[in-house]
Amino acid sequence: MSAHPARRLWHSLETLYQPALSVAHTRAAGKELGLRGFWMTLLAFRSSPLGAVDAATVVATFGGFAPEMVGKAIPAAWALVPPAMCIERRNALAGELLREAGVTDEIAGPLVERLAGLPSALETTGRPLGAANAALPLPDDPVAALWQLASTVREHRGDGHLAAWVAAGVTGLQAHHMLVADLGQHEMMRELRGWTPEEWSEAAAALVARGLLDADSGALTTAGRELRDKVEQQTDELSWSGGLSVLGEEGVDKICAELAPLASSVRGSGLAPLFTLLAGSEV
Repeated sequence: MSAHPARRLWHSLETLYQPALSVAHTRAAGKELGLRGFWMTLLAFRSSPLGAVDAATVVATFGGFAPEMVGKAIPAAWALVPPAMCIERRNALAGELLREAGVTDEIAGPLVERLAGLPSALETTGRPLGAANAALPLPDDPVAALWQLASTVREHRGDGHLAAWVAAGVTGLQAHHMLVADLGQHEMMRELRGWTPEEWSEAAAALVARGLLDADSGALTTAGRELRDKVEQQTDELSWSGGLSVLGEEGVDKICAELAPLASSVRGSGLAPLFTLLAGSEV
C-alpha cells in the first residue's frame, strides 16, 4: 500500500527544507545579523513569519520546545533583528545552501510554477505557522522560492499534526517521546528541545500510566503504536483536505518525481542535519 499523497509530498519537500537547519550555516547567518548562537537564530528564523511574537506564542505554536529554552531567545531576538530581516536572511540562506547541494534555477523554476498557487488554496483555520508562511510573498530567486513553498507545506502539516496530538490528549513533549520511541534517541531529543531530565521523565511516566509506553524499555506499547499511527493518518487527511488536494494525486506523483533527484542531492550533500533525519520534525 503506497503512502498517502500528502505524506509523500511532505517527505519530498521536507528534505529540501532541512539544509536551512544546518547548525554551522544557521549560526553564521544569525551572527551576521547580530543574533546570538544557533538556537536563537533558528527560533527567530522559524517564528519570524508570525511577527515579533512573545515566547509563549512560540512555545504554543512550535509545540515541543521547553519554555525556558525558548525564553532565552524570544523575544530578545526581536530587539536585535526585526522579523522581516530574519525572513529575508533565511530565504537567502536556504537559496545558498540548496544551490550548494545542486539545486539550480532551471530545476527549481518549473517546480515553483507547479506549486505557486498552493499557498492561497490552503485552509489555514487553526494553523498559525501555516497561515503565516502561506501569506509571505515568494522570493524572486526561484531556489529560495522553492524552499519557501516547502516551508509552507511543512508548517501547514505541522500545525495539523500538533492538533491531532492535542485531540488525542498528548502534549508536545509527550509526542516527542512517542516519535522517537523506536529510534532510541530520547536523550538527543531531550537536549535538542531543552527539557530537563525531570520534565522528560514525568512526560514518559504519564504515557506509561496511559499504557502507551513500556515502563522498562521506553518503547511504544501496542496501544501506543496504534495511537501514533492514527495521529499520522489524521495528519495526512488534514493536510489533504486542508488544501493539498488541489494538486490531485497525479499532480503529487509528478511533483514528487521531479523532486526525487533534488532530495537525493541534498541528502548526499551532508547538509541535512542528523537530528531531523533521525527524529522527524513535525512537532
